[in-house]
Amino acid sequence: MDYPWAIELVDFAQKYRTSGSGHGRLAVGGLTLRLAPGQILGLLGPNGSGKSTTLKALAGLLTPTAGGCRIFGHQAESVAARALIGYLPETPQYSPHLTGRGFLHYCGGLSSLPRVELGLRVSAVLSWSGLEEAADRLIATYSKGMKQRLGLAQAILHEPAVLLLDEPASGLDPAGRLILSQRLRELAAGGTTIVLSAHLLTSAAELCDRLAILGAGRLLVEGTVPALLGVAPARTFAPSRLEKLYLEKLSLHG
Repeated sequence: MDYPWAIELVDFAQKYRTSGSGHGRLAVGGLTLRLAPGQILGLLGPNGSGKSTTLKALAGLLTPTAGGCRIFGHQAESVAARALIGYLPETPQYSPHLTGRGFLHYCGGLSSLPRVELGLRVSAVLSWSGLEEAADRLIATYSKGMKQRLGLAQAILHEPAVLLLDEPASGLDPAGRLILSQRLRELAAGGTTIVLSAHLLTSAAELCDRLAILGAGRLLVEGTVPALLGVAPARTFAPSRLEKLYLEKLSLHG
């Protein structure tokens, strides 16, 4: 794809209707971000800062109140954009009567993957997520971490150009989080653009090319970790410096 930006948010705003009010609640206001292909962006911020709303809008699940959300130049709500996206919601839901393999075959059918290709892709993502041995067990028997890995597997099943992940490390143990980081770096190295929300600042800083801190639906600061902390690109940063920056930005705009 020749378009320079994998993801564009231009003056994006999102309001939710509230009972008894004609104005609605502002979830995100005036957010502008651009991400080049193959980059990983981490969205940081407290609960209610607009991270999940931003991801939902990029996934085409919300109609922006104002501004634009584009995927490689396509409006995020368009069929063309959705074909390019893999999405993991914050709380994925599964039918307990399906096996992990059955669930992935169902998702692949929705993506119109040819049968032979689908079988190969299901095997590949089961291996990618470490669920090969549990593939034919009912999802009802899966642990929280296994369900999270299954959600990640469905998100990459159709080899999307853009991957949107809402708290992807939720439910994963330290070893699982490390493996996840390695897998996401591999995807990015292959050209996949990734946007993820996170609460673990240090893990996000180690994984992501860029970070964006949101507060009350506003972009407080965005950039590479070295640029945000004022250190040389090759220099190792102290996690406390990132935590200090995070808390300072939130307190200034709180």
